[in-house]
Amino acid sequence: MEDIPLSENALEVLEKRYFLKDNRRNVIESTDGLFMRVARYIAQGEKFFKSKYSLAEIEENFYRSMRSLEFMPNSPTLMNSGTSFGQLSACFVLPIYDSLDSIFETLKAMAKIHQTGGGTGFDFSHLRPKGDLLETTKGEASGPVSFMRIFDEATGVIVQGGRRRGANMGILRCDHPDIEEFIRAKTDNNELSNFNISVAATDKFMRSVIYNRNFDLINPRNNKKVRTIKALSLFDLIVNSAWKTGDPGLIFIDQINRKNPTPKIGKIEATNPCGELPLLPYESCNLGSINLSKMLNKGKIDWDKLKNRIYLGIRFLDNVIEMNKFPMPEIKEITLANRKIGLGVMGFADMLIKLGVPYGSRQSIQIAAEVMNFIRKESLNASQELARERGVFPNFEKSIYFKKKIKIRNATVNTIAPTGTISIIADCSSGIEPLFALSYVRDVLSGANLLEVNSLFEEIAKRKRFYSKKLMKEIALTGTLQNIKNIPLEIKKLFVTGFELTSLEHLSIQAAFQRYTDNSVSKTINLPAQAKPGDVRKIYLLAYKLKCKGITVYRYGSKSGQVLSVNYKKNTLIRQENNIDSRCASGSCVFQ
Repeated sequence: MEDIPLSENALEVLEKRYFLKDNRRNVIESTDGLFMRVARYIAQGEKFFKSKYSLAEIEENFYRSMRSLEFMPNSPTLMNSGTSFGQLSACFVLPIYDSLDSIFETLKAMAKIHQTGGGTGFDFSHLRPKGDLLETTKGEASGPVSFMRIFDEATGVIVQGGRRRGANMGILRCDHPDIEEFIRAKTDNNELSNFNISVAATDKFMRSVIYNRNFDLINPRNNKKVRTIKALSLFDLIVNSAWKTGDPGLIFIDQINRKNPTPKIGKIEATNPCGELPLLPYESCNLGSINLSKMLNKGKIDWDKLKNRIYLGIRFLDNVIEMNKFPMPEIKEITLANRKIGLGVMGFADMLIKLGVPYGSRQSIQIAAEVMNFIRKESLNASQELARERGVFPNFEKSIYFKKKIKIRNATVNTIAPTGTISIIADCSSGIEPLFALSYVRDVLSGANLLEVNSLFEEIAKRKRFYSKKLMKEIALTGTLQNIKNIPLEIKKLFVTGFELTSLEHLSIQAAFQRYTDNSVSKTINLPAQAKPGDVRKIYLLAYKLKCKGITVYRYGSKSGQVLSVNYKKNTLIRQENNIDSRCASGSCVFQ
């Protein structure tokens, strides 16, 4: 069979990160071979059950869905299927308890996970605060942030699966006595460079902010009050730090636990590195994304095709759990018990352009809700079909679905991930993010600069006869159409970029997807360089009001070596550094 025609950028990414190599690091695999390898390996999960489909049929369907670039699993599945690693999950949460044994056992577990290509999240809130009594030595505790630095250093020396740096999410509760130190931890750009950080904001804290009340900080060692502060003062510290650096984000921990599908198993305290996967201690999750830009037919959404890909994606991800080689027995135990999966989307901005709908418009928000509602409904149907064939997940009777009498195979089914390198492979926009720019240079591979020009804009410009090389060079200086003459107004509106959208438009899209997503939604609220701290404050409060599970902002230029930036001197426009910091500020993340 002919090899798959992919963009130069996609081939560059595949050769650097995904294709198998020999001991001399020579590529020994083609694109077709990669998808065949993955499809063949994941299809083996059918052998454990009585399926109405033949193994060959499933393998072919898996292969075709990837070859057509209509569905793509997360990076570890592409990298490790059929290899000695065999670790296929992208996301993990590891517990950290208040003892040196626990801290360093978790550090070792993190190293193993990073080695195989996974990302890790931690809640440091159980650790006693800085200066607190150490009963064994009668000395003073160094506090959570000091141990985060150790995790950060360890991450820096481990290259994930030989292909990329590791990344972590560090979380601290809003009522921890060291919360102020935690919030300030990344104001120095050299600190915690392998961490995204988020404050776990409780309902009590958010209400105290809204009504300008006092708020107690509690020592986790004995649950005693340490001191009382103004909630609004702490919130302003969060806001100002996020305005300066992009960190911390917020996760609304009570909202997350209201939607916890297995509350009898335990509380959720942390998420994966980009925040879209709230997980219990030791849980892992595997992700996959449907390319919405390919779910159209004659200018309309092809609902039948989308349904087909949903059913295929749910089966694929459930098979991944069967074929996964878990890095620890604790991870294997709870992952198999809950069988969480996260089917999501990419190419949403491209789909809107093909539909002729501007991103952020009222119609785009309606489409977001309609599409995700459909995906949610059919994902549940597909998981129920698998339950009839394979049985419910072992913790089913301890889940919210037991009372609802919905026999389901997976405790969760949907996640909106940032995607990233898999979007490069599929040649589509990342996750549910808007376009970052119409032309830019992407540096994701330690020095490999990949020029990206929006092909949909080129196509429309040629069709409407205003295309010229001079025009494309002019666009290349800023990445936007807004100040360029002789481009029709409707085209400027259609090709709006992330920094031209209002925060309400960004948030409305996020909230529409979150409404129908049982895990969480990765979405960055991009702000222009001239944005004020008050803009961040409004966004964080509105995100809570809209019942988002988390919120991240990124003000352009607020981080040195930022993920995407304009470079006028090189006359190329945008440069993407090989940096997974700032929660994938462009909406582009190497973990998906």
